[in-house]
Amino acid sequence: MSENEEIIKIIETFFEAGITKDFAHLKEIHLNDSKFSSFSDLPPYDLKDIQTTLELEQLKFISISDYSYEVKKPKISVYGDTAVIAFELSQKGMLVDNKAFTGEHISIEGRATFVLVKIPTWKIVHIHLSRTNG
Repeated sequence: MSENEEIIKIIETFFEAGITKDFAHLKEIHLNDSKFSSFSDLPPYDLKDIQTTLELEQLKFISISDYSYEVKKPKISVYGDTAVIAFELSQKGMLVDNKAFTGEHISIEGRATFVLVKIPTWKIVHIHLSRTNG
C-alpha cells in the first residue's frame, strides 16, 4: 500500500466511525500526545486536546443517524514523516434528539485539513474542520 493510500485509509477510518458507531479505531488513528490539537466545524470552536477531541467526535457521531460522508478532491502532501491532507467534505444524516424523540436532516458542506505523523504508522496529530455552508 502506498503512503497516499495509507493516509486515505486513516481518513476513511475516521469518518467510517460515524457510520458504524464503532469508536475503538478512533483512538488507534490519533496521536495520543499533548502535541495533538483540533478545531471543529461544530461548537465549541476552541482549540482542543486529544481527550476532548475523542469525546466530542464520539458524541457527534452518536448524535447523527444515517450518517454519510464524501471526501472530495483530496490533496496529499508528504514531507518525510509528516503528511498534510486537505479536501472538501460533505456530511449528511439525521441529527437525533433522543429526549424529544425528534430528528432534523443535516447537510454539512465544508473543508478539512488533517496533519499526520508517522510514528511508526500514520497517526492524526491535528484536525481542522470548517463549514462552508451556514
